[in-house]
Amino acid sequence: MRVWVPLDAAARALGADEVAEALGREFTVTRNGTRGMIWLEPLVEVEREGVRHGYGPVGPEDAASVAEAIRTGGDHPLALGPVEDLPWMKAQTRLTFARVGVIDPLSVEEYEAHGGLAGLRRAIGIGPERIVAEVTESGLRGRGGAGFPTGIKWKTVAGAKAARKYIVCNADEGDSGSFADRMLMEGDPLVLIEGMAIAGIAVGAVQGYVYIRSEYPDAIRLMEAAISKARQAGILGQSVLGSDHAYDMEVRVGAGAYVCGEETSLLNSLEGKRGVVRAKPPIPALEGFLGRPTVVNNVISLASVPWILTHGGAGYAKLGIGRSKGTIPIQIAGNVKYGGLFEAAFGMSLRQIIEEIGGGTASGRPVKAAQVGGPLGSYIPHWDFDVPFGYEELATKEGLLGHAGITVFDDTADMLKLARFAMEFCAVESCGKCTPCRIGSIRGVETIDRIAQGDETGIPILTDLCNTMKWGSLCALGGFAPFPVMSALTHFPEDFSGRREPRPTIRSREAAE
Repeated sequence: MRVWVPLDAAARALGADEVAEALGREFTVTRNGTRGMIWLEPLVEVEREGVRHGYGPVGPEDAASVAEAIRTGGDHPLALGPVEDLPWMKAQTRLTFARVGVIDPLSVEEYEAHGGLAGLRRAIGIGPERIVAEVTESGLRGRGGAGFPTGIKWKTVAGAKAARKYIVCNADEGDSGSFADRMLMEGDPLVLIEGMAIAGIAVGAVQGYVYIRSEYPDAIRLMEAAISKARQAGILGQSVLGSDHAYDMEVRVGAGAYVCGEETSLLNSLEGKRGVVRAKPPIPALEGFLGRPTVVNNVISLASVPWILTHGGAGYAKLGIGRSKGTIPIQIAGNVKYGGLFEAAFGMSLRQIIEEIGGGTASGRPVKAAQVGGPLGSYIPHWDFDVPFGYEELATKEGLLGHAGITVFDDTADMLKLARFAMEFCAVESCGKCTPCRIGSIRGVETIDRIAQGDETGIPILTDLCNTMKWGSLCALGGFAPFPVMSALTHFPEDFSGRREPRPTIRSREAAE
């Protein structure tokens, strides 16, 4: 009897290794990725008549009784029934994460049996121009936060004249409340390898790098093991799947600087230099790694490509809303009842995501706001939660989609303190190259401290400072730091004045109008 126990870092932090060891004394245990339901981790699964049944959350102290239930088929308080029938799973549109939690992440055979390599084989058959055309037609945009059209970037690199080109995967996932990159690398690393190989064929690159932050030791280990397996299977090397195309790749580990999530800082770090932002132009697509044309894409962007090549760009483009095409892995965290990763087509409202999918706050108190897009994202107040989850749609609320991380706060949150945290974060993580970010963030912390002490004359100064940082910073770190500060100040001015008057609810505002 085969039993699955996740090796995902979140599950391991909750005791999955001990559970796997205990169950391994009686059953064949396969370590898989997480299904994304973090409140149920460690989630143990067993197959009965072709259907995977779950138990969770299973702590080490529960392992013996769960083993008995698995062996006898008897009832158990932690039994969840068929995993695919759970509401969290049924409501998703799993494309990029289709295999995560389902297969052994290091088994090429299981990967291929569940649809893997079909996209790469088609890419080899149709050639570079058609690959770029499919990705362009799909409407895929940078999932790391910038939202730049992937097809345009690939076309630029493909058309550049150079003796050598590169594919660089940005796996420096530093946003608070974001974990999609890590989950995918730990749960289905071969899909990222396949996506990068397709990118290499599309633009004429024979070498790739996955730049992973050092805080992700499990992801580093699994990616390196998966690359080795891919070489053995002929997916990487001088003849990709027996074709005339050559492509290989390796993992490079970053030192953990948040600014290295910005593509030019990442490239400097990759070259062994200090991780500081480069001025543009030239853009990396023309002069990137070692001065050569380089595709720099996020993990989820590249991992989405195999599905697009397998099923067609038009099929991917049918999903979503407006210019936000396809699916997005939404990461729900903070003060929320059901935190985890939920993949769905763009277009769900923020209210659906937080109140229905996330189940509201873990504290049971009313939701006050949600920060969307990491530590540099805006705080969206609860009365604006009907905004659709999409790039342009969130922009109408002065928001950023970013890496699609959502951090939820209840009505006890002090927005002044959260605004100060954003400025302090920018001050600590600034690369120091440009004055607005390097000095502005420090002055921002000082000014917020003045306001906190009752000096409201600091509010217009803070507003002016944020405007300078927004338009004068060299990169998005300094340019976006004002977003959480100004959104907190705009929507919750009472938190900056000492007047703790509650903001009216949607219903009371409508009644007043």
